[in-house]
Amino acid sequence: MCGIVGYIGKRDVAPLLLEGLQRLEYRGYDSAGVVITSPKASGLKLVKAKGRVRDLEAKVPARFKGTTGIAHTRWATHGAPSDVNAHPHLDHEGKVAVVHNGIIDNASDLRRKLEADGVEFLSETDTEVLTHLIARSQATKLEDKVRETLRLIEGTYGIAVLHADFPDRIVVARNGSPVVLGIGEKEMFVASDIAALVAHTRQIVTLDDGEMATLKADDFRTYTTEGTRTTAEPTTVEWEAASYDMGGHDTYMHKEIHEQAEAVDRVLRGRIDDRFSTVHLGGLNLDAREARRIRRVKILGCGTSYHAGMIGAQMIEELARIPADAEPASEFRYRNAVVDPDTLYVAVSQSGETYDVLAAVQELKRKGARVLGVVNVVGSAIAREADGGIYVHAGPEVCVVSTKCFTNTTVAFALLALHLGRTRDLSVRDGKRIIAGLRRLPAQIAEIMEHEEDVKKLALQFAEARSMLFIGRVRGYPVAREASLKLKEVSYIHAEAYPASELKHGPLALIEPALPTVAIVPDDDLLEKNRAALEEIKARSGKILAVAHQHQETDETIVVPKNEDELDPILMGIPLQLLAYHTALTLGRDIDKPRNLAKSVTVE
Repeated sequence: MCGIVGYIGKRDVAPLLLEGLQRLEYRGYDSAGVVITSPKASGLKLVKAKGRVRDLEAKVPARFKGTTGIAHTRWATHGAPSDVNAHPHLDHEGKVAVVHNGIIDNASDLRRKLEADGVEFLSETDTEVLTHLIARSQATKLEDKVRETLRLIEGTYGIAVLHADFPDRIVVARNGSPVVLGIGEKEMFVASDIAALVAHTRQIVTLDDGEMATLKADDFRTYTTEGTRTTAEPTTVEWEAASYDMGGHDTYMHKEIHEQAEAVDRVLRGRIDDRFSTVHLGGLNLDAREARRIRRVKILGCGTSYHAGMIGAQMIEELARIPADAEPASEFRYRNAVVDPDTLYVAVSQSGETYDVLAAVQELKRKGARVLGVVNVVGSAIAREADGGIYVHAGPEVCVVSTKCFTNTTVAFALLALHLGRTRDLSVRDGKRIIAGLRRLPAQIAEIMEHEEDVKKLALQFAEARSMLFIGRVRGYPVAREASLKLKEVSYIHAEAYPASELKHGPLALIEPALPTVAIVPDDDLLEKNRAALEEIKARSGKILAVAHQHQETDETIVVPKNEDELDPILMGIPLQLLAYHTALTLGRDIDKPRNLAKSVTVE
């Protein structure tokens, strides 16, 4: 959620930190701050402000020079957005500065103990507790001061620490919240997201939970919170700084919707095996004998990733004939689920750092389960924790609202379903059919984009709605759920999604002219059942927008290219991404940074 950026080297640090914060704005935040020092400085210099990074930049004085610093964008958890609650937080003497992502669960208890010892808190945050604990440590080394403090902490954190008495270093630590080191030439970087680093270096080291690092201008070392040295070899990231530019679009969301044809081509590239009518997924670390022993597949994700998992579960059942279902990871990890040794668990996360999903993976691994990861970010925590997996290769997704990563994730599930199916009972003929359908997807997505103006006109009508209903049956239901979520996230219009078969069991009471219904109507064996649901709505004067493969007898229809029945859900949600986008644009919403939301949810 929040963003961390740090630098130590010889360059003027403030512009670097502000640039890094700007690259992390997409993650969602409400305030920002920066603290700097240098070996020649007499202390720490701090500026922070409620609002956007531009508000912080406006407050930075002209003579704000240094060669070492840390900066932060905050998404409020403890305490409302304000200048005082913004990070970094300093101790009373102004010697220790801390930026922190995550939540300290025992902050209240620690705060009471510190107050009893005479400490006066300036903010309402849990993070300020860390600052005072580090400042009060009697250890002689900064690393030991931080380590002693972390032993007292319960909860999640990604932290970076500066100390005026140790101006030659930054100490960082991770537990449940990402920390990435950037390795440069006689300069070092740290961030919570590689987006802040790729303009300066593509050599990165990702810390594991329970790991710390000391950064100096010409060196770095990693070690556990117990002090044991660890071996960290830099890896090269694929993404470049240009990947984070808008590329001529007005918003990142619009750009990323339009990148989907290319992104889908990328996730397919090099993976199709025409000889055996299957796919190569070497990263699964799952041979044919192991695949045949799978008796069930359980998919875990949150939000959009959960909806992609719902589509994936249906494809796995249809193509591989293995019982499969999807569940919110945030629920699964708390219900003491029975972990079956014959079940394959699949963890889905765009960032690879979603805390609820990561916690579920760790619990499953503790109980001996086999876990695959379906993630977008190479080297992310879930990718490292899992036994194997699939990278979805969507490229950087900057807008808080996920579009191209959702689509690529559903395609990745189609690949997994085909792979499992061909190791079991899916015929060569059906394998060829699915492969042909997969290859048609990029051109069909491009065809959908050609009708954007038509969707834009529809958005003008639906922007007036106070609430909308989305319905679909079987394959169409997850599409309806995801489309409903997109509209809520970016336009703030209330929306609900229901199975079309459930209309008579309650939702029909809502139908009236003022409540538009969006219906997912694929041309499959349930077409007539879906049409019957539309008639029920029409009989009650409900306005209907159908997303279908042929024009329906409804108020409006968006016609989508037909693919194979199993793959149709991948395409049917794309025009509804455009509908959500243009509805939000009509309403003047902050499309790339919707209120109250963050890109990577690394807290509970």
